[in-house]
Amino acid sequence: MNVGLEHYLVVSVALFSLGALGVILRRNLLQIYMSLELMLNAANLALVAFSRFRNNLDGQVMVFFIITVAAAEVAVGLALIVALYRRRQTAHVEDLTSLKL
Repeated sequence: MNVGLEHYLVVSVALFSLGALGVILRRNLLQIYMSLELMLNAANLALVAFSRFRNNLDGQVMVFFIITVAAAEVAVGLALIVALYRRRQTAHVEDLTSLKL
């Protein structure tokens, strides 16, 4: 069986959908954050698949920059989540609605 572009795109859509459901349904900040990262990786998979099947490296170069920005985002995002947890002693979204100090 030959794996085609549509197979990669189906996996990418499935991962993106799972990430979107995680963002919508979860209450914990860390779980929401992991779901956002899953959505980002699903988009990366689609870019690499298009790049591979079009014999063009533009998509793979773009993924390289996206992963670089995502690494910085993870550092800043986790620092914010840890700071919020230390201040409020909770990681649930409904407990963090008022962010006044």
